[in-house]
Parts: sequence; structure tokens; C-alpha cells
Amino acid sequence: MAEVPDDRALGGGTEADGPASPPKPPPSPPSPPPLPSSPPLPLQTSPAAPETPVPPQLEPSEAYARQVLLEEWGPLGRGLELPPSLTWKVLLLRRPLYRNLLRSPNPEGINIYEPAPPTGPTQRPLETLGSQRIRTPPLPSPIPSWTVKQQCVDLLAEGLWEELLDDEQPDITVMDWFEDSRLDACVYELHVWLLAADRRTVIAQHHVAPRTSGRGPPGRWVQVSHVFRHYGSGVRFIHFLHKTKNRMVPGGLQRTRVTDSSVSVQLRE
Repeated sequence: MAEVPDDRALGGGTEADGPASPPKPPPSPPSPPPLPSSPPLPLQTSPAAPETPVPPQLEPSEAYARQVLLEEWGPLGRGLELPPSLTWKVLLLRRPLYRNLLRSPNPEGINIYEPAPPTGPTQRPLETLGSQRIRTPPLPSPIPSWTVKQQCVDLLAEGLWEELLDDEQPDITVMDWFEDSRLDACVYELHVWLLAADRRTVIAQHHVAPRTSGRGPPGRWVQVSHVFRHYGSGVRFIHFLHKTKNRMVPGGLQRTRVTDSSVSVQLRE
């Protein structure tokens, strides 16, 4: 999930007032950086001991894979069949339903079942705080700034298929947790677009900029969630974007943290 700074805050709404006015559809997310090349293997100076052969694992049959998945998922809609390019064995391997489709949803390893660990202002660049590509705000300023994370999920590449998305229109659940950092009245925004195959046409969207009550100790986790239902045919991509507020203070950068972001697909009951 790529992160870029953004000093322009979108209009925030309260939890009671509803989400802010929807922004324009997002640009295509940046291409992922190339994977680092593997280091060369060391030369052997003496013959290696023969390895014990590992027996190959039995590959599940098509009937077994279908039985396992239907027991987990429940029956599919009447007349809904897999396309010729997809098999139940492939679905058993990918498991596109009921799992988180986002990559690196918790880069800092923070546990939502405990208060956010205390942290003071940091001088470290944000790149060192997680496994995602992050950049610090360009200019130190007491004015709060935004850090933006976004990711585009290719539903077909994850193992879903067109007939399922168009005919069944399974539920798409988005969930996120942000820290009540008290750095500003609104410290978090969530924006999600369901996009067509061209990645530009918006079929459905959800936008929210919650304001916390200010009661209780700071640092508690606040959950944000939304379920897309009956969104229409043609959805092929999910563009997920959230923004968190930072503030530069004399000691360094104070951040609002997020964790356990998720996008998942479930069959409608």
C-alpha cells in the first residue's frame, strides 16, 4: 500500500452528520516498486550431503476442492458456474472470499485489543516505521498535514470471477481502525471506490471523515466500517484510500496511527 503526503484536508463530517462530500474519482495508483534481486548463492567448497527426498503432497481433486469450499461458503446462486479458465482447485488455493484482500494491512504490528502504545514525537523518517513506502511531509510546519495510503485491489486477479460479481453481487466489506490521537478535530478519513474494468468509471463509492467525541483517554482505537450491497454489475477493482493527520512539533513529528485495514468479499445471505 503506497503512502504519499497530502497537505490538503478534505472536508470532514461528524459521525452523526455523515460523510463529507465525495471527492473526484482517484487517479490510478502508482506502480509497485520492482522486487529486489536475490543475492547470489555461495560457492560450495565440498560436496554437500544428499538431501532426504520430500514426498510430493497429494493434490486435491476437483470434487474435493469443490466440497471443501461449498462447506465454507454455502451454496452458490442457482445456475452460477465457474468460467472455463477457473477451477475449484485454483479457488481452494486462492480463497478469494472471506479473507482480507489488502496487502500489508498492519505494517507496524499494532494490536487493536490493547490501547495504542505510547509514542512521542519522532525524528525518524516514516519509511522506518513499517513495511510500506512512506514519505514524511515535505515542510516542517505546525499546521496539521495528511499522510495518504492507497491501494487498488484487482478482484479478478484475486480469484473472483465476472459472473459472481455481476450476478451474485456479493457483499464487499471495508473495515479500518484509527487512533484517537487528538491532533485535530478530524484525524482520519476513509474513501473507497468500486471501479469498472477501466479503473476510472465509478460504480459505487463511500466517503467518511469521522470526528471523535473527545471523551475518554486519548489513544483509544476507533472502528470505521462500511458494507457495499447491491452495487450493480461491472465492478472489477476496489480503490481503498485512507488519510491520517500528522502534526510537526518542536520534538519531531506526531502521527495518527491506523491498523488492521481490511477489504473482504462475502456471499450474501
